[in-house]
Amino acid sequence: MPASPPPTAPAAVPRTGTAPHTAGGGALLIVGFVLLSLNTRVAFGQIGPLAPVAPVAGFSPATVSLLGLLPPLCMGAFAPLAAVVRRRLGEERGLWWASLVLVAGAVLRMAGLPGLFAGTVVVSAATAVVNVLIPVLVRGRFPRERTGTMMGIYALAMGAGSALVAALVVPVAQAAGSWRPAVGLAVIPAVLAAAGTAPQVRHRHRRPVAAPGAGRSGRSGRSGRPHVARTALAWSLTAFFGVQTLAFYTTLAWLPSILVQTAGLGRAAAGTGQALLICGVAVGGFAAPVLAARRADQRPHILGAALVCAAGLTGLLLAPAGTALAWVAVLGIGLGAGQALPGVLYAHRGTDHDHVAALSTMAQTCGFLLAAIGPVFAAALHTATGAWTAPLAALVAALLVCAVAGLRAGHDPE
Repeated sequence: MPASPPPTAPAAVPRTGTAPHTAGGGALLIVGFVLLSLNTRVAFGQIGPLAPVAPVAGFSPATVSLLGLLPPLCMGAFAPLAAVVRRRLGEERGLWWASLVLVAGAVLRMAGLPGLFAGTVVVSAATAVVNVLIPVLVRGRFPRERTGTMMGIYALAMGAGSALVAALVVPVAQAAGSWRPAVGLAVIPAVLAAAGTAPQVRHRHRRPVAAPGAGRSGRSGRSGRPHVARTALAWSLTAFFGVQTLAFYTTLAWLPSILVQTAGLGRAAAGTGQALLICGVAVGGFAAPVLAARRADQRPHILGAALVCAAGLTGLLLAPAGTALAWVAVLGIGLGAGQALPGVLYAHRGTDHDHVAALSTMAQTCGFLLAAIGPVFAAALHTATGAWTAPLAALVAALLVCAVAGLRAGHDPE
């Protein structure tokens, strides 16, 4: 993509699909969108609350680290698969098939420890496809002025579903005397997502009609743009998304353990802290894209997300233990903003649907692979130092670097 995109490209290239023409069609689309969003992070927020519950779960630190590593690692590895799914099935059918795979993975996770690992890989692969296709679906099926609202709804529903299940896993595990029924809670939203997206299978997928000079944005020489990997925009998006996601998955994996060790909370209270974090993620995830989509320049929102995350982590490091849950909420709001903003950035910086998909794919492939080192690196620092101070301080430093590196993704150059 050149420094200044062709002035006619955004306006000249129509959407992949059309907005629903009937109230019923619009309602079904939104219901399916919300149900899929509710399911998107449920499985990844279950292990953290269970980690300190040794008599029931018995997960070793190595097991928790690996289960924290697998989701971002697999989502990065499988993100390019979304391009194949989109080309062959379209966004709607692709999301429905991904939701069916989510159901299979959620069921597999209940089949003992080997099933938990294998099911996590399956769920992560399906989620990778959903992550890439959602921004393209939003751009194609909703008016531009509703991009921020729909990405906000996506993040809000994603956080709400994760928070509800995170709050339930410990009581269910303790009541059942096993972690398997607790992990099995993820099957319910997965089935709802498959049912909710099924009506969209009937939507006719149409390839965009290329405007003069437009082409596949992922390849050089056909649209007048270089490959996205050769542009500062794509690398800026990748840096912002990658560090924010690293902070998100590291916190998701270890927050209950951090709260038990540093704040002196009990195991149940630490699980509640995990749910509070995800509630904050839902709030920040809804507010940030709604506010950011109203402006042409999203640089203040990129800076704000990183600084709010850094403030929450610093609060956990320095504030009295009695305020720990308040800082957890602050951290959740910042992490939610950082997770949701990239969807708006893909839609606003992309010049056509293929370019949006290419930006989304690159940022999520490289960003998730970067994020995969977070839980393992944090565990290594904790083991070496015997405390959570060094891991939290390292996250603060990474977020400050991310705030600067992500600025290019927040605006269109003059």
